[in-house]
Amino acid sequence: MAFRDASHIFQRLRNGTVPDRGLEAFAVGVERHRKELQRKLEEVKAGEGDVKFLRGGYGCGKTFMANLVVHDAQQLGFATSFVVVSDNDLHFHKFDELYRKVVGGLSTPACAQGALGDILDRWIGGIEEGLAELGVSDDDPKFDARVLQKLDEQLVALTGGRAPADMIRVVRKVFELKQAGRLQDASALVSWLSGSSNVAASIKTLAAVKGDVSSTDAMAYLRGILEIVKSAGYRGLVVIIDEAETILRMRGDVRGKSLNAIRQIVDAASSYPGMLWVFTGTPTFFDDRQGVKGVVALHARIKYEEFNGVPSLRQPQLALKPFDRERLLKVALKLRTVHPDLAPGDAERRMPRELVEQLVDAVTAGFRGDVGVVPRQFLRTFVNVLDVLAYDPDQDAHGLLGFEPAVLTTEEEAVLAGRKLEEPPAGDDFGGAGVDM
Repeated sequence: MAFRDASHIFQRLRNGTVPDRGLEAFAVGVERHRKELQRKLEEVKAGEGDVKFLRGGYGCGKTFMANLVVHDAQQLGFATSFVVVSDNDLHFHKFDELYRKVVGGLSTPACAQGALGDILDRWIGGIEEGLAELGVSDDDPKFDARVLQKLDEQLVALTGGRAPADMIRVVRKVFELKQAGRLQDASALVSWLSGSSNVAASIKTLAAVKGDVSSTDAMAYLRGILEIVKSAGYRGLVVIIDEAETILRMRGDVRGKSLNAIRQIVDAASSYPGMLWVFTGTPTFFDDRQGVKGVVALHARIKYEEFNGVPSLRQPQLALKPFDRERLLKVALKLRTVHPDLAPGDAERRMPRELVEQLVDAVTAGFRGDVGVVPRQFLRTFVNVLDVLAYDPDQDAHGLLGFEPAVLTTEEEAVLAGRKLEEPPAGDDFGGAGVDM
């Protein structure tokens, strides 16, 4: 593993968060689930459009698995976007807000965040190269006009004529402004196309557009973005919607509308070839009347089933299992070999397996024996122990095995207090929205 990736992993673990690089170090006990998601990516790469749901309680590694999907998708040549559902800045049923999050979060191997501008440049560059191969010189006074014509033709053809007229005008103007050296104005229009509502009216006037991307038109814009992504040379677009259970904390009518929005996405998925949506959520989100189960049409489409206790991995919901002691040990032992400041042999000698097992037991005991809830706290403590060993060659690991929980999440606090996890919010189900929509 590269030193840069190893350093990133350990820094994120010190902070109690999931790394977004070097994920192979954690890919333990999820081989079958990963293979299924890779199979789905291959289907989408071949031109399908689909939705997959990752199901699991706290500590099952849903966010890790979602990040692993991003990693595998980019390895296969997809652009990706990672969206975390929030009751503060994302009202899921408002497609303009969803669009802004998805497009604003576009990522590629070449551009980690806000990649739309780079994707547009790649697309336009491909058109220019195609014209050059046909013998059209970029010194030709009509070269730019030919490029604009191709932009129009491709966007219309690729979207089946369903690309919004404002979108086409903005893309044209971005190209014209860049050719004129007005890079700042071009960047502002790219921001508008990303769903930003903070673009000056004077900038919008340049492209003869009014207002912002609306909720009514947002999915048509997303279709256009998808086709631009593919025309830029990417295999498609993978969108992660993480922590969908946040919807349960919303007001009843908003919950109903948000869940109905998911139903609309599920129903329309096949008409977006090359696009995969991946939602993560807790069992309560899927199985409670205040969640998916309360919306008859959505529940019927994506319900989770087991046959004699055995689930099919190919059904819409992919169930992730909680961490057990053995899986936690495997992750720790694997991490032990990649610490950026400890030679593998030294790490194994000074922190042998039996001490790692003792630390697992100490952390687990601190959380009432619940192995499933301890990974974050355990890995933070484990990393801190390895750090001390790295910087103090005389330190004995035996004296470092104490555990004191730090910066507890709501879920961890619940376990320590002996409360049940995943309690649904109090109140009505949907305020009348729990019907077949």
